[in-house]
Amino acid sequence: MAKSAARQPVPARRADAERNIAAILEAGTRLLSADPTASVADIAKAAGVGRVTLYGHFPSREALVDAVLDHAVEVADAVLADDSLDTVPAPEAMARLLHSSWEVLDRHRRLFLAADRVLATERIREHHERPLRRVERLIVRGQRAGEFRTDLPPGWLVTTFFSIIHSAAQEREVGRLAPEEVEQVLIRTMLSLLAPAGGSARP
Repeated sequence: MAKSAARQPVPARRADAERNIAAILEAGTRLLSADPTASVADIAKAAGVGRVTLYGHFPSREALVDAVLDHAVEVADAVLADDSLDTVPAPEAMARLLHSSWEVLDRHRRLFLAADRVLATERIREHHERPLRRVERLIVRGQRAGEFRTDLPPGWLVTTFFSIIHSAAQEREVGRLAPEEVEQVLIRTMLSLLAPAGGSARP
């Protein structure tokens, strides 16, 4: 009985830690999506925890931003999951995917700017592997159907998708692209790039 009683606080501490982590990630996503320079102290305060508690889970700003980015991409991937994309022509599916992707990215574009400041580009790309696999499956399907070009490898086209959509976020942030034109610029750019020789990839 004594041993059982001694072990009871452990699950309680673990539950507290999980709640704190969830609160920190939520606050970090919210604050960094509004201001990429938001401080660790600001995030701790918004999460309702002390800085010591935050640093106990995330020992540096880099570690915190890394975890917040992973959380945001996980939420975004759930939003982008759409089985109907497998049943429409590939160009239409790409246009829909770009629409959904831009809605999510525009909401969090300042978070990605924060990530650019402390994380290597390759690390940011690693966080996107799951949603980018969705993009690759779509590109391969379009190539097999003759709707997308086949003279460039799918992996390179996925990298181009990743680069273009994040460049759009940067252009939007500094004002070189107006908010209302970004989505159509993205769709036209990507479908033009994917168009097969002598044809077009239009939704």
